[in-house]
Parts: sequence; structure tokens; C-alpha cells
Amino acid sequence: MTARALPWLLLLSSALAGCGDHSMSQQNRYGTFSKAGLFKDGTEAQALPQGVVAQGDLDRLEQITKPPEVDMALLARGRERYDIYCSPCHGFSGHGDGMIVQRCFPAPPSYHSARLRAADAQHFFDVITHGYGAMYSYAARVPPADRWAIVAYVRALQLSRYAPVAELSPELRQKLDKEATP
Repeated sequence: MTARALPWLLLLSSALAGCGDHSMSQQNRYGTFSKAGLFKDGTEAQALPQGVVAQGDLDRLEQITKPPEVDMALLARGRERYDIYCSPCHGFSGHGDGMIVQRCFPAPPSYHSARLRAADAQHFFDVITHGYGAMYSYAARVPPADRWAIVAYVRALQLSRYAPVAELSPELRQKLDKEATP
């Protein structure tokens, strides 16, 4: 054997050493719910240890249970998300007269009804999350932060129609009075 052939022989033997039955792409494993002698109960499906929290669950729980502070940026995001996900059925004004309803789909309730004006914010969040009646769940489509933004925008829509005059600034009341008088 020559000195030139030795490096090639070593390279070939190391390359062939990786071609066995136990490669990284075909590892031995247990199938789902198969018997496994490794564990005491004989099954591969093991319960999580006491107190284990999946990565990100605490943050997600906080997003779901604590609504963010309402500001103009949140309302703008809520309007954008509402226009995308909600307006096809609920309409741009929240009266339940969206394009889908105009195409003979059952109308959702108006956000301006007394029942929905009295509902708490969590109700709207839960309906977006789990669906209600003919409405399916948007949990997989709309992240929790955007759900809260939509809820804030729905509240703004409700307030736009039923804002108490007593809560308006004196300047806005004067403007309203000028527009009301012919």
C-alpha cells in the first residue's frame, strides 16, 4: 500500500462506518401507547410529574386572563383585526349585517343590543376563543393579544352609538347641540 492510498482508505473506512443499521435517521423508539418495559406501569405514555408547567403556559395564561391597557394603538390594532375576522359576519358597524349575512347566512346578534352592551369583556373574549352558536372558534387564528384588541374595538363600536351625553366635554356638547339644531 502506498502512502498516497492510505488517506483515501481511511476516508473510505470512516464513511462506511456511519452506514450501519443504527443511523441517526432510523432510531429505535416506542410507538404511541405501546408497551415499554422501561417504565413501572409498562406503557411508554407517562403522566407529567407533579407541578410541571409547559413552556410558555404561564405567559399565555396571563395573556388570556389579564386584558391590556386600552390606548389608541390597541384600538387601531383591534379595528384592523375586527375588519379582517369579524366584519364579514358582524358588519363594519357591529350591527350583524356583514357581507356573509347579505349572502343569506344567519345574522349574528348586533353588538348594540342591550344584552351585549351589558356583557362583560371576558364574554366577548370567550366567544372569540371558543365560538358561539354558528360562530366557530378563532383561538387558532387570532392570538390572545389580538382577541383583547378586538374586544376593545367592539366596546368602542358600542360606545360610538350609546355614548352618554353627560360624559362628553363641554366643547363636544356645544358641537353636538349646533349640529342638532336646524
